[in-house]
Amino acid sequence: MFAQIYSLQTIEEALACIEAGADRIGVLTEEPGGAYPCGVTTEYAKKMFEAIGDKAVKILISVKETEDAILEETAYLKPDVLHLCAEYRGNAAFKKKLNERVPGVLLMEAIGVQDESAIQDAIDRSSYADILILDSVSKTVPGIGAAGETHDWSIDRRIKESVTVPVVLAGGLGPENVLQAIEAVHPDGVDSLTRTSIKENGILVRKDIEKVRQFCKLAHSVNH
Repeated sequence: MFAQIYSLQTIEEALACIEAGADRIGVLTEEPGGAYPCGVTTEYAKKMFEAIGDKAVKILISVKETEDAILEETAYLKPDVLHLCAEYRGNAAFKKKLNERVPGVLLMEAIGVQDESAIQDAIDRSSYADILILDSVSKTVPGIGAAGETHDWSIDRRIKESVTVPVVLAGGLGPENVLQAIEAVHPDGVDSLTRTSIKENGILVRKDIEKVRQFCKLAHSVNH
């Protein structure tokens, strides 16, 4: 069971999360003052990925709106995984272009789990995506994710049983509920953002490294 930690804002906290047990590190790129929490500039993301090297799987959380912009950024940053979770939805043609432009980068598609329609959505996207991340939908943040709330894990379990690609469970997970979530869904990995972060004035400002350590230790204790 791998542990995935989103969204890192500095090289120092990324390395601290890896030391605390994170297998996969997610970095969201956005200009300062944008709509998404924890964004960093593309230039700083490059430095973060270089510092991480092969210490962890590097994930680019892309919120770019066009195919060309996403591919250009991915080619520049060269992550291990490209995570699409905003307005742009991938497809088989996009996956082919990604493979040609940046060979070896895996495509992870976000599934917003609001009702049972997510099951067919996941099946459809699994036809071209390498990984699916099952997440909650925020009322305030655009796209899928960063909600800080759980959703119906029974739907996730049905998705897991219906697809052949790896599934990452996200959405309001922290040390206090990750074992319960794993038992309910049997995912391949678990993801945490809000419940392993420290908030100030309602804004996620940095990671709580001790909570990251607890989350990763619990995730790693499970063998499904």
